[in-house]
Amino acid sequence: MPKTVTEYRNNPVKMAELGAIRALEMAGLSKPYLKLREAKRLYGPGTVDRWIAEGLIHPIKDGENTSSVRIRRIEIEAVAKSSNRVSYYRSKAEGQ
Repeated sequence: MPKTVTEYRNNPVKMAELGAIRALEMAGLSKPYLKLREAKRLYGPGTVDRWIAEGLIHPIKDGENTSSVRIRRIEIEAVAKSSNRVSYYRSKAEGQ
């Protein structure tokens, strides 16, 4: 739940951006998945690994052994746009 006026003001913009991403996917103008490597390049390897460990994003492996790992674009965008500072500080306090 937003706690400041700025957060209230920014939420509709963030949701509109997610809607636009979804619409582009549905129109076939944007890829629905990112490779794990691409996600780590965009958001940082530590951040992506933490989001996976916290269960906020779910990597998908298509096969065994050497197959690539992918992440739904809308899922990682939603997590990136939401405030995840609480879970970050909680994990630091627990010594993870």
